[in-house]
Amino acid sequence: MNTPPTPTPGISSSTSPDHDAPRSDGAALLDEVEAFHRRFSVFPTQAAYVAVALWDAHAHMVECFDSTPRLAFLSPEPGSGKSRALEVVETLVPRPMPTVNASAAALFRSVGVEVDNRPTVLFDEVDTIFGPKAGGNEELRGWLNAGHRRGGVIPRCVGDGGNMTVVQFQSFCAVALAGLGSLPDTILTRSVIIRMRRRAPNEVVEPFRERLHTSEGNALRDKLAAWADSVREHVAGAWPTMPDGITDRPADVWEPLIAVGDAAGGNWPDRARAACVELVTASKANDKGSVGIRLLTDLRDVVFNGADRMPTAAIVSALAAMDDAPWGDMGGKPIDARTLARWLKDYMTADNDPIVARNIRTASGVVVRGYYASDLDDAWSRYCPPPS
Repeated sequence: MNTPPTPTPGISSSTSPDHDAPRSDGAALLDEVEAFHRRFSVFPTQAAYVAVALWDAHAHMVECFDSTPRLAFLSPEPGSGKSRALEVVETLVPRPMPTVNASAAALFRSVGVEVDNRPTVLFDEVDTIFGPKAGGNEELRGWLNAGHRRGGVIPRCVGDGGNMTVVQFQSFCAVALAGLGSLPDTILTRSVIIRMRRRAPNEVVEPFRERLHTSEGNALRDKLAAWADSVREHVAGAWPTMPDGITDRPADVWEPLIAVGDAAGGNWPDRARAACVELVTASKANDKGSVGIRLLTDLRDVVFNGADRMPTAAIVSALAAMDDAPWGDMGGKPIDARTLARWLKDYMTADNDPIVARNIRTASGVVVRGYYASDLDDAWSRYCPPPS
């Protein structure tokens, strides 16, 4: 992100009285949008309703921001309301483009040709694109990652034979996704993650009927568009104050949503920041994407647990014995010394050397290969969450 001026709370644009009206109208409008979602969906937390309403509004002024967060509805099982949530979002955002299997080439042209009329892409069943049986789909992943930032482009050759030219396809647009399981790390870190779950017997929602309720959502969509036009100039010049501890990529993800909350006024600036802290914290706690970080954390908290050195054989045995960890079944067999070494060498000691096994003298005087806590300390401090 560009280095912003010294931030001040809220919108640091004009302070003339005529700017209060759209802020007040915005708060009431976001209340309506949130209530519309609550009619048809049960989200896992109150913060999720806040985040989704802010995301709907941000899609109407996405060109005002340096980045646009992906909105990801994920669940471990079918029947958790992901597709329904996406259907409701579809009624509220500008130029919705719903899809379940669009190719990367189709998206290049749909988004990159008419940048002044860019769609809001709504990708359902995204697990069929990035799931374990779907392959890497690196081209589509690259498009989603590049489109997170304003100015993101995907260069492609266009034409036939000797008449081919390189075209820079713009990829910056708002994207919401829904699917089973998880997403590639590079997409997760660019996303506001809503972890859906099946409704409990006491959680009752109104059935969503497209013929009946689409027009209601579209009426709210038109209100959002009109309000976005009234605050666009202010939002484009805003540098919202981020909550303590929200920096780097999470700040990129949440800055547009907090700017929208500030523009709306009322209790939305506070609600936006509270939702940001709650969902960023939850995403870190639920992050199972990085096996390396999980390994480092388990080594610190379970295996070493205060010891200054451990033989490799003792480490792999302790890891494999953890019931709630993946180390006992790594592709059909427990973790071994070779796998441990392969993962740890990607991390560095405080002296910027790869973490590798070294000779260790045991209490009985035997020299074996193992690892020293002093070699792991720097990686523990940089990558692992604070010890519980």
